Amino acid sequence: MKKVLLIVLYCAFSNLLFGQTAGKSYLFTEGWKFYKGDAGPQAQTTAFNDNGWRLVSLPHDWSIEGPFSEQWASGTGYLPGGIGWYRKTFQGGAFPSSGKTLIYFDGVYKNSEVWINGHLLGKRPNGFIPFYYDLTAYLKKGNNTLAVKVDHTQFADSRFYTGSGIYRNVYLITKAPVYMPVWGVKFTTPVVNVSRSAANVDVLVNNSLNEKAAVTLQATLRYKNATVASSKQNVLILAKGSTSSHLSIVVNDVKLWSDSNPDLYDLQVAVIKNGKKVDEYSQKVGFRSLKFDADKGFLLNGKNTKLKGVCIHHDAGALGAAVPKDVWARRLKLLKAAGCNAIRMSHYPHQDYMYDLCDEMGFLVMDEAFDEWEVGKNKWIAGWNVGKPGKDGYHEAFTAWARRDVKDMVLRTQNHPSIIMWSIGNEIDYPNDPYSAEVLNTGRNPQIYGKGYLPDHPPASRLGELSEMLVKAVKEVDTTRAVTAALAGVVMSNTTTYPQNLDIVGYNYQEYRYADDHKSYPKRIIYGSENGKTADAWTAVDTSTNVFGQFLWTGYDFIGEARKWPVRSSGAGLLDLAGFPKTDFYARKSLWSADPVIYLTASKATNGNEDRSQRTLKPSWNWERGDKIRVNCISNVESAALFLNGKSLGSKERIASSGQGAFWMVDYEPGELMVKGIKDGKSVSFTLKTSSATAQIKATADKKILRYAQKELAHIEIQLTDKDGNPVYEADNELSIRVKGPAKLLGLESGDLASHESYQANRRKAYHGKLLAYIQSQKSPGVIKISVSSAGLTPAIITLKSQ
Repeated sequence: MKKVLLIVLYCAFSNLLFGQTAGKSYLFTEGWKFYKGDAGPQAQTTAFNDNGWRLVSLPHDWSIEGPFSEQWASGTGYLPGGIGWYRKTFQGGAFPSSGKTLIYFDGVYKNSEVWINGHLLGKRPNGFIPFYYDLTAYLKKGNNTLAVKVDHTQFADSRFYTGSGIYRNVYLITKAPVYMPVWGVKFTTPVVNVSRSAANVDVLVNNSLNEKAAVTLQATLRYKNATVASSKQNVLILAKGSTSSHLSIVVNDVKLWSDSNPDLYDLQVAVIKNGKKVDEYSQKVGFRSLKFDADKGFLLNGKNTKLKGVCIHHDAGALGAAVPKDVWARRLKLLKAAGCNAIRMSHYPHQDYMYDLCDEMGFLVMDEAFDEWEVGKNKWIAGWNVGKPGKDGYHEAFTAWARRDVKDMVLRTQNHPSIIMWSIGNEIDYPNDPYSAEVLNTGRNPQIYGKGYLPDHPPASRLGELSEMLVKAVKEVDTTRAVTAALAGVVMSNTTTYPQNLDIVGYNYQEYRYADDHKSYPKRIIYGSENGKTADAWTAVDTSTNVFGQFLWTGYDFIGEARKWPVRSSGAGLLDLAGFPKTDFYARKSLWSADPVIYLTASKATNGNEDRSQRTLKPSWNWERGDKIRVNCISNVESAALFLNGKSLGSKERIASSGQGAFWMVDYEPGELMVKGIKDGKSVSFTLKTSSATAQIKATADKKILRYAQKELAHIEIQLTDKDGNPVYEADNELSIRVKGPAKLLGLESGDLASHESYQANRRKAYHGKLLAYIQSQKSPGVIKISVSSAGLTPAIITLKSQ
C-alpha cells in the first residue's frame, strides 16, 4: 500500500511541476538543504556534493538560530548575518513541448542569487521584495537542481531585525503556452455604490507559441459561492506576442468592504483556448471607495473614518522572520480586540499572507517600500544612539533597483482591498540622518541627529528630486490609491518639494505641527504616520476634522532596534514578543474600543512618592505589609469602585482626557483587590489576587485539531500558578516542553527582551509567570501529546489531534 501511494504522489508531483496542469501555483517549501557559510564556487552546480548539508523546510531564517552575541549589532538584535546556501534537487517527468515553469520567491534576505542546473537566473539585492524566474529553458528530465546563495555578510545593515535566508514562502508556478503572467491581472472599482458598482479587470496575456492564438478571457465575480457578475472578451494574440485586455463588470446590491464589515468577493479570471481553460487566476477582492480630503480627513465608502493604527515589523520573537500564517492571524486578532483598524507595514513589504489576513479581518493597510534611499542611515551597533553607527544598507542598491522594487511592491499587492495607501519611505528626512538644511538651526525638531545644520551632509533638496521619481514609479502601476511617506523632519522637508510631491503627508511624532501646518498648507492632507502612545497624541486625531489617523509605534515588541547589551529587542509594543498584552494594550483599548474596559496595575510608593514608570506597573497584588501602593485603574467606564477584601475603597470618576482612568493610594494587605465599573449599562470588573509560592503549571491551546495538510499551528499559553490557581507574576521557573506524535515544537517565547536563551531549545524560563509554545502539525494524522514540566511543579499535559 505504501509503494502504491508513493507512486501516485510522484506522478502527481511530476504533473504539478511540468505543466500538464496549467496555470497553477504550488508551495515549493519542502526538501531543501541548507549550509551556513560560503560553500564555494561550485555549490550552484548539479554535480556538487551536498550530502553533509542540513535538511530544512522553508520558510527558514538562520539568524534566529543565533547565538545572541555582543559582537553583532544592536539594530538587528545582536544576531548574526553571514552567507548561506540552499539547494533543492527534484525529479522531472515528461516535459511538455511548450508552456512555462516559474519559481517565485516571496522574499529572500538578502542579495540573493538563484541558479537552475548551474545556470544563473538572476540576482536581487532587496530582501523584502518578491521576485520570480522562468525555469523552462533549463529544465531537463531526471534530476534538476535549484541553488540559492544568500549574502547577509553586512549584518549591521538595518535599524531593525531582518532575518537571513529564504525566510518567506517559495512557489512553483506552471503555465500553458498562452498564459497570464505573474501580476498580470489588475482589479479596480471606479464606481462604488451599494446599489450598483462597476469594476474593471485588466488582463495581460502572453503567447509563447510560434503562431497566433485566439482565446476567450472570462472574468467572474462570486459572493459566497454564488456568481453575481461576469464578462467575456475574445482576443487574438500574435505569435510570441502579448496583449492587454479590459473587461468591465457591473454588480448590483453590492456588499461593501470596510474595516467593520470586510465583505469579499471571489474574482476568477480564465484564459480559454479551443473550449479548454488553459490558465486561471483567483483572488479575493472588495468594493470600497477611498477619499482623502484636506479638511474632512479620510472617507471610506463615503463615511468619515479615523485610522486607529499600529506599526508592525515582520518578526515574531522565537520564530524570527520565518513566521507561519497562523501566528500573525492570532496577533492581528488581538490587535482587533484592542480597537485597532489599521496596519502600517513598516518599513518594507511584508509576507504575502499578511495582506490576505488584513483583507479578511478588516484592517486598513499602509504598505511601505523603503527605510532609506540613496544615502545610508545610521545603523546602531553598540546600542540605540550609542557609540559610532554603521552605514551599510539598501542605499547601495537604490540607484539601480529602487524604481523596480517599488513598482514590484505595488504590482504584487494592488488587488487587495485592505491597502489604502503606498508609502515610498520612512523617515528619509530624519534631520541630519542623512539630509540636512539650514532651517535646522532654528525651529523645533523633536527628532534630529546632531545639532543644527550640518553642511557636510547631503542637501535636503534631494528629498524632492528622489520623491518625485518614486511617486511617478508608483503611479505608473496604480493611480487608485494615495502615495505617501512618513516624515520625521517636517520643518526641513517643508523647505523642499518633498511634501507637495505626495498625495497625503505622514507626520512622525509631530502632533504639535498639525494645526499650524493645516493653516500654512491648507491643501495638504495630514495624518500621523508614526506616533507615541500618549492620550494627547490620540486626542490630536480624535478632536480634529482633518487629521484622519495615527499609527502607534508599535503593535508588538520586535527583535532589534535594541538598547545596550544585554537588551536585544524593542519593548515598544502594545503586546510583547509572545503576544501577551501589556499595560499599554489595555490603555489603548480604553481609548479605541467601544467595549467596556477596566484593568488594574500597582506600583510601590517610595519616600511618599508613587513610582509611575511603566516598568514598575504590575498586574500583581504581592507586596509587603505596610507598603503604600498606588493602584492604577485603566478604564473607559464612567466611574470605577475599588474593593480590597470586600471593603470599599471608594469610587473614582474617569478622567477621559488622560485615557488612564483613575488611581487610589492604598495601604497594602494581602487578599483580593477588585475594581468594578459600568459603561453603557454593561458592568465590568477586574481582580488581582495575592499569590503564594509557585506550585503548578496551567497550559491552554487555541486549537484542539490541527490540519496537517496545511501544517497548522497551535499556540500553547503557559501560566505558572500557586496551589489555588492564582497566577504568580514574578515566577521565572525554567520550563521544559516535550512533544509526542505528528507535530513539532517550533519555538518557545517568554517575551523577555534581554533573554539570551537559545530559541532552538525545548526549555526556557518563564517571564512574568508566562511562556508561549508554538506547536506545528507535521505530515501525518494522529494524536499529539504535549507535556510541560518544571522541577518541583505539577506538570501540565495537553492533547491535540492532527487530521
